[in-house]
Amino acid sequence: MAAAGPSVFLLMVNGQVESAQFPEYDDLYCKYCFVYGQDWAPTAGLEEGISQITSKSQDVRQALVWNFPIDVTFKSTNPYGWPQIVLSVYGPDVFGNDVVRGYGAMHVPFSPGRHKRTIPMFVPESASMLQKFTSWFMGRRPEYTDPKAVAQGEGREVTRVCSQGFVTLLFNVVTKDMRKLGYNTGPLDTQGVLGSSPPQGLPW
Repeated sequence: MAAAGPSVFLLMVNGQVESAQFPEYDDLYCKYCFVYGQDWAPTAGLEEGISQITSKSQDVRQALVWNFPIDVTFKSTNPYGWPQIVLSVYGPDVFGNDVVRGYGAMHVPFSPGRHKRTIPMFVPESASMLQKFTSWFMGRRPEYTDPKAVAQGEGREVTRVCSQGFVTLLFNVVTKDMRKLGYNTGPLDTQGVLGSSPPQGLPW
């Protein structure tokens, strides 16, 4: 009797939240978490983390460098709900309170290999000048009660946001048994690095 084929595939992600550019701010730290569909489950590693506080580099780039590691493995029966990483960056305001300086989210790259990505960050805006003044005076700026809301489309369009800064991530992505389940993750090129075409059968 022939052995049954795999019923699940694995997605292994490691890398780091490398650095950020926030020209107006300093002494920032970063939180990350993963958001994924109901057919997905983490099997190893950490699905959330919080970095150290870092200060701007003294060179012209004025980069905020964290090099904070990411390492997680997921299993799934279905590519629908492919994991997204959600980032939240925090730092002190003029009163010394920790306030959010940016949110951002992106899907884990779909093709195996090494990927560098820069995510534009944004913050929710107060709806009126009075709310802006009150939030500044009270040291409380608008923020999401659950940062995972950043990865969900529902309701986002009614939130006023302001672009603010960028975060650069490095990913090393490995998949196992996707091809056996009928998903094409892209052909190998001559360097042995998988192509960047998205897996066939993934919904966008």
